[in-house]
Amino acid sequence: MRTDRVLAALAVAPVAAALVAVPAQAAARPSCPVPSKAELERTESDQPPRGRKAIKGILVGHLPKGFAYGRVVASRHDGLTEYGYQWSDDRDDVDRAHRSLWVRVVCWPQARRLGQLKHAPLELGTFSGETTTVKIGGRRVLTQEGDGALGHGRYAGWVERKGVVVTVMAGEPLVPELARIIKGIRL
Repeated sequence: MRTDRVLAALAVAPVAAALVAVPAQAAARPSCPVPSKAELERTESDQPPRGRKAIKGILVGHLPKGFAYGRVVASRHDGLTEYGYQWSDDRDDVDRAHRSLWVRVVCWPQARRLGQLKHAPLELGTFSGETTTVKIGGRRVLTQEGDGALGHGRYAGWVERKGVVVTVMAGEPLVPELARIIKGIRL
């Protein structure tokens, strides 16, 4: 009789442990990746640039080759936090062959729907031009042509989850890889 109770307890233990472990893991994940104080104050560029984990809490699954420099872009303002990384090559910014990629996460508590991105209080990379909603890399994104401030290429953004926005600016040579870049981003 005692052996039956022990066996029953052993059979239930892994299920109970799994139920306890899932909420603990979910609670450990921050709702939105934010920069450290050191990242906010950082001004120098990285040469060579950081890799796919350049932004703490974000994995850029597909990072094209050919970048020479990189830099953290982070700020806090208007109740939101912007945190990203820019990769670029040696070419001048106005050169249409300039390879550049900017991936950013925006912690904006009001973000819930894609249409809100047009009115997001962003410092750089606003969706102020002609925007369209399309599916790229398996995600429904708001997109527009890159303007002069962002360079030539394609700018895209989406609401990953409530309060968390992700934007990607791919320079013109990287636009053919934009679907793979967007699909590979994981928070």
